[in-house]
Order: sequence, then structure tokens, then C-alpha cells
Amino acid sequence: MKKRRVVVTGMGCVSPYGLGVENFWKNVSEGKSGIKLISLDKDKHLVKIGGEVPEFNTDEFVDPKEAKRMDGFILYSIVAADEAFKDSGIDMAKENPYKIGVIVSSAAGGLDTISKNHEVMLERGYHKCSPFTVPMMIVNMPSGKISIRIGAKGLSKCIATACATGAHSVGDAFRAIQYGDADVVLAGGCEHAICDFGIGAFTSARTLSRNNDIPQKASRPYDKDRDGFVMAEGAAVLVLEDLEHALNRGAKIYAEIVGYGQSSDAYDMVAPDPEGKGAEYAVEFALKDAELNPEDVDYINTHGTSTHLGDIAESNMVARVFGDKNKNKKLLVSSTKSETGHMLGAAGAAEAIISIKTITEGIVPPTINLENQDPEVADLDYVPNTARKHNVNVALSNSFGFGGCNAVLIFKKYEK
Repeated sequence: MKKRRVVVTGMGCVSPYGLGVENFWKNVSEGKSGIKLISLDKDKHLVKIGGEVPEFNTDEFVDPKEAKRMDGFILYSIVAADEAFKDSGIDMAKENPYKIGVIVSSAAGGLDTISKNHEVMLERGYHKCSPFTVPMMIVNMPSGKISIRIGAKGLSKCIATACATGAHSVGDAFRAIQYGDADVVLAGGCEHAICDFGIGAFTSARTLSRNNDIPQKASRPYDKDRDGFVMAEGAAVLVLEDLEHALNRGAKIYAEIVGYGQSSDAYDMVAPDPEGKGAEYAVEFALKDAELNPEDVDYINTHGTSTHLGDIAESNMVARVFGDKNKNKKLLVSSTKSETGHMLGAAGAAEAIISIKTITEGIVPPTINLENQDPEVADLDYVPNTARKHNVNVALSNSFGFGGCNAVLIFKKYEK
């Protein structure tokens, strides 16, 4: 069976900058930080910063009564999916609904809903929580809500692989279309973890930056003064489509997705394999899947979380596979988490959008706050602090999650 070609025909985003892909891209490409003091009661927390989604008028997207029955991660997914679906121009009246699928996932689900309703249970009794607690907290609800909203009756599922969630969702959608399980899939990730429970739990895990005095400087991948990642939230959704289906309806095409690799470190629940062997396998598998060589890649959007072990392992893996900047002068590498913070389950999909935009715009966003490069990271061109014009034909995006989950996506400039 010949595998079908898959293209991206729509994109939507909710981010620490607010709503919309163009707003997201403008800020990221200009190297602007989305990190600020969070709106929680800061006296309760050691970590007081994050990439929090600004307040917006939810009435424009969902009925106010319905909004009260949604956790933030579900609401963000709907807003991003609405933008992506509208952007794609798909008319459901002309489609077979059983060939339209949704894979929009969350790593953590309704943390805020769980913690608040648990407090109610302890104070008033275990049967006194909201009757909507379960549908507000479970991680597959974004896919379900979006499916109902647009009338998609094809595959509907959720993939929870920590920080690799968004990338795995896009990758599995790619596979579903390649093998004919669907003609169109809305795929991506969403997260709303900036709440008392989320910030508190990650603080206890000692993974978050405590650079509260200068929030915009807190996320600093590959810099020797980094002290952890910065929590962020939002949603990103891509419309993936069979190429022939897209051409038949005259759709605009942003890029082609050509490679997907995945693996497990099988090393530690939190720390990465220090040699990056699992990640390396995922990269090599994605390249093989795309029928590309390492020298074909023009840009890599790294996982680059601003953690000591993660930055070192990933950068050395990249240098091993692709060559350092002395051997591979055309390859640019950047971590856009330096600007956005770490959007957890949404990160892989948001960074897929960034990777696609580097192809369509010919601009590579910078790694901001890279002022004193850590001598332990590989000597790569990290595009420090200022965006760069660069012809990107092939972009690769890395996503690695707790539990050793690795996912790699490759996008290519569309050619007939």
C-alpha cells in the first residue's frame, strides 16, 4: 500500500501572548518574552512567574453557561481549533464526517478542576463536588468537544505523553491520514496548569525557575545561569489533510509533514538519558521516514526547556547527528521556549506551528536570554537573542517528555 502525502492546511493557537497564530508568530519571531508574574496569590508560592494566557472574552467562543462547565484546557483547545478549522476552509456539508478526525490532547488535564473540587469534597462531603467534575477534568474531553462542535465522526482520541503530548498527537494524526484512516485530522495539544495545584506540584519537583525578579529573563535555554523551566499554558491545533483531498477542494497549503519518529529513553521517570540515545533514535527514525539525510535539515526547533541535564543531552545529540556549527554551517537551532515558556502538552503542537512558519516566512526565531553559553552544551548556532533570515526548506521539531517519551516531527516546504 502506497502511503498518502499529508499537508497542513490550517493552524490555530492560544498562547501566553493571547489569541491567534499571527499574534503568536509575531511575538516569537521578534524575540519577545511571554513570561510575567502570574495572577495566583503569589504569597502562597515560591514560584511567582509563568507564561499565563491573558484573560479574553470567552462569550465570543462558547455560551457562558457552557464555559462554566469547562476547565481552561478544554476552553483553550476549542478556541485554537475554531481558528484552525476556519483557516482550513473545510465545509463539513461537503465532507464525509466519518473521514474527519480529532486528536487534541492534554498532558495533565483539569488540574484546577481536580484540586478545587477535592477541596469541596473535604469540606462538604465526597458527593458534594460539581456534577460536571469528571467531564471537566478528563484529558480526552478536548477531542470530544471539538468533534461535537464541528460534526467530526471519525477517529477521536487523546494521547498523554507529558511534554511530548502535542507532538505525538500531530504525529499520530499524520499516520492515520497516511494509511487512509482519515482524510482530515485536527491535531494538537492544550494545557492549563498555571493554577495552585500545578505550580505547587512542579515547584516541589524542583523543576521550575525561581527567577521571580525578572520574569522575562527566567527561561534561558543553553545559558549557564539557567535554573529550570518556566511553566506556560495554551493550546495549538493543526489541520492535517490528505494532499489529494486538499488539492481537490483548492485548499491553501502551508507545508507538508514528511517524517515522524518516536522512542523511549527507558532510563528515568524525570531525567533524560544523559547521552540522548533515545532522542537520537527518534530523530534518525523521523529522517528515515521522511527519506531525508541529516544535511537536508535547515532548522531544528529544539525541546530546549532551560534545564541543566535536558539542554546538555539534547544539544550533544543534535551535534552528534547533524554536526556542530563548525561542521554544519547552514543548520540553525533555537529553543522558542525561551520566549513562550514550556506549554507542556501544548508545546509540541505550538512548536510545530513555529517550525512551519519558519518555512513559510524564511525567518528563524531566536533563543533569547542566551548571554553566557554553558560550556557543557554542544557548540551549535542557537540563533542567540535576535531572529535571523534563513531559507528553511526542511524544519525538524523535537519534543521529549517525562517518562522518557520522545517524539520528532519533520516538516518540508510543499512542492507538487
